[in-house]
Amino acid sequence: MSPVSWNREVPPPSSSASTAELDVISLGRRVRYLRKQAGLTLDDVSAAVGTAPSQLSLIENGKREPKLGLLKQLAAALNVGIDQLLGAEPPSRRAALEIELERYQRGPLYESLNLPKIRVSARLPLDVLESQVGLLQELERKLNEQIATPEEARRANGELRAMMRERGNYFPEYEAEAQKVLKGVGYTSGPLSQHVIADIADHLGFTLHHVGDLPHSTRSVTDLKNHRIYLTQSQRQDHDPRSVLLQALGHYVLGHETPKSYGDFLAQRVATNYFAAALLLPEHATLEFLQKAKAAKEIAVEDIRDAFAVSYETAAHRFTNLATKHLGITTHFQKTHQSGIIYKAYENDGVAFPQDHTGAIEGQPACKAWTSRAVFDVPDKFSAYSQYTDTVSGTYWCTARTERSAAGEFSLSIGVPYQHVKWFRGRETTARATSTCPDPNCCKRPPASLASSWAGNAWPSARAHSHLLAAMPPGAFPGVDETEVYAFLEAHSG
Repeated sequence: MSPVSWNREVPPPSSSASTAELDVISLGRRVRYLRKQAGLTLDDVSAAVGTAPSQLSLIENGKREPKLGLLKQLAAALNVGIDQLLGAEPPSRRAALEIELERYQRGPLYESLNLPKIRVSARLPLDVLESQVGLLQELERKLNEQIATPEEARRANGELRAMMRERGNYFPEYEAEAQKVLKGVGYTSGPLSQHVIADIADHLGFTLHHVGDLPHSTRSVTDLKNHRIYLTQSQRQDHDPRSVLLQALGHYVLGHETPKSYGDFLAQRVATNYFAAALLLPEHATLEFLQKAKAAKEIAVEDIRDAFAVSYETAAHRFTNLATKHLGITTHFQKTHQSGIIYKAYENDGVAFPQDHTGAIEGQPACKAWTSRAVFDVPDKFSAYSQYTDTVSGTYWCTARTERSAAGEFSLSIGVPYQHVKWFRGRETTARATSTCPDPNCCKRPPASLASSWAGNAWPSARAHSHLLAAMPPGAFPGVDETEVYAFLEAHSG
């Protein structure tokens, strides 16, 4: 029976664990094993502990949860300590298989198959046990792969965004963890330097290793066995190397386990991104900066970027974390590709983002009239571009910049409803547009004059986006080659 990949080792429960925390299936198999090892019958043990053999049989079959007093009596009768009785590891390989099969048969997967249950007893041959458990593991794996379809991924992303909107994109638990880490290294003020970040890694018990052979599907690899974090030596990166390291540490600080679904994977990514931003732009210092800017009616994302030495995108994200909770400003954010496709988005100000039937915004085309699209045609690429846009859900003011990456040119846009524009630099802009999206006549259909001349007379050779035809990459960490990562760690472990 092969272990589930990526999982960390589960520590054994302490002797102070309450019976509410017991794994009754594992406990029952251990009681049966110890009873037989001692050469005792059910009648022998039941007489010693003062309970009926039938009740003891229920305990051994994992169908009854014993009280703490009875647990102590059982340990005494079997001549073992209670720690040994409550051990996490199954007493034998056969017991491990029996426990696994029992768990499967009591779970929703087996129930959905509508099959009769197998009586798990000492008479069940070992090869049958191995075969049944192996089949159920493989079935579960294949079903999990089928769940991770593009549609399910979009649905999970939509659900996550709804939760972020409900919380105003503010997570006090991540803020608290970031503050604890900063306090631990004696940080006081100023941009978070590479030196301070190295101190953070050391404070958390990790050593840093820059290598030239990092697996191509990863930005970093954490060796939890030896407490090492591997980062690339390459200078050509689309991501701030400080953020990459802080996100890797975030998984450790926030106690993440192997993702059980694509929704788990996305939630963990949001959490570590937030944690890294809360370190690079600490809440107290960033809030003090923003409150001064609001008082002067001079809030500008580029000022946040420059004050904390982060990317424009990180500064924009961090603004969305703090704006609603601390400044009373609702807002929205977009990262839009030069093709017009939205790559990232967040809103809690009522703006009408395009979305599919699952609620997903990513992958949808932004309206051509919006600031996030208009900024690509602005000659001045150095300054932020601001624009008012009248939409079906109200008038919004937005500011945007463009940045280049390996995937092309992107616009990064922050916007607010008209009633909040008085706090921002750039509010004096005269640029204005009107969007009637989702009305297809706004920007999705060509003007009638052009259509009458060219409809039926044009045949473009489309640039094929083959990734649109692909299924979601399999695995707990989508797209990461497990063999490649393990081989890399093995090569570097010496």
